[in-house]
Amino acid sequence: MGGFDASAYGRAIADVYDEMVEHLPTGPAVERVVRLAEGGPILEFGIGTGRLALPLAARGLAVSGIDASPDMVAVLRGKPGGDRIPVTIGDFSEVRAEGRFALVLLAFNTVFALPSQDAQVRCFHNAAAHLRPGGRFVIEAWVPDPTAFHDRTSLRLLSLSDDEVVVEAARLSPAEQFMHTTRLRMTPDGLRLLPANHRYAWPCELDLMARLAGMRREHRWADWSGAPFTDDSRAHVSVYRLLES
Repeated sequence: MGGFDASAYGRAIADVYDEMVEHLPTGPAVERVVRLAEGGPILEFGIGTGRLALPLAARGLAVSGIDASPDMVAVLRGKPGGDRIPVTIGDFSEVRAEGRFALVLLAFNTVFALPSQDAQVRCFHNAAAHLRPGGRFVIEAWVPDPTAFHDRTSLRLLSLSDDEVVVEAARLSPAEQFMHTTRLRMTPDGLRLLPANHRYAWPCELDLMARLAGMRREHRWADWSGAPFTDDSRAHVSVYRLLES
């Protein structure tokens, strides 16, 4: 996709991002990552406002990050401990952070924020370049479901409460595996439009990207609790391990 601006998402949502992700299973994700890191340093691609990085650091792990959005990182910096986490500003499919890591983390569907298969392949190679031999690359993502669309469009109610309604409008482009989305957040303060496009990929496609980068799948679960991944799973947590040289 031409004209991709990796910082655009953060500019649109940084001030309300933490409110939008309050429902996510942060605790189970942190517990799983702590076990997988085995005490080693962690690099988070798309570190954002620190939802995972801050509790990981509070557990005594060395955490670094890469993020394209100065706006998101500014929110991280304003939180207790956020100024002590090294963050490299840039596209995590390309830029390098200092050091080698036991684990690279890419959570909450953020791999799909990259605009093309080529960019996603670069991301896997970049993750491998940051890993120690035998290190792990951990991805959390949803499983594509084209059947949820009618005439390649969908409108979903994501949340409903007395003071907030969030609706997602989406249009599917199957030939490019691309989903154009805008979330509409309605609160007493007014209406916000939050665009967030996705170049989606099936789990088996991500497995192939890992193989191209010298990694092999070690685990795949339906969620951070480690539930089995089945035909009915709508999301996955996949763990890839860098081959020992």
